[in-house]
Amino acid sequence: MKKFIYTLALIFSLGVSFNTVQAAEKAKNPTELTSEQSLKLEKIKTRVEEIRDMDKSNLTKAERKALRSELRELKGQARAVSGGVYLSVGAIIIIILLLILIL
Repeated sequence: MKKFIYTLALIFSLGVSFNTVQAAEKAKNPTELTSEQSLKLEKIKTRVEEIRDMDKSNLTKAERKALRSELRELKGQARAVSGGVYLSVGAIIIIILLLILIL
């Protein structure tokens, strides 16, 4: 039974380390935005505010669906422009386990 648990722990830790390496490669983007990126981000913000301020009560179902899809697309573009910190689920679990062991 111990061998099974140790093998399972080894497989889990290898899987977590692989996900962590992939997340680290994605997070290598610079944190500072260039002027073009900040301008694009401002355009996205203004468009989102325009959509938010719209009167949606008299729109058809297809128009509301188009607005939702546009908002999803804008959200994806904003994430791509601004970058971010990526943590895998495995990394979060390891951090929690370490905190439990330390405290």
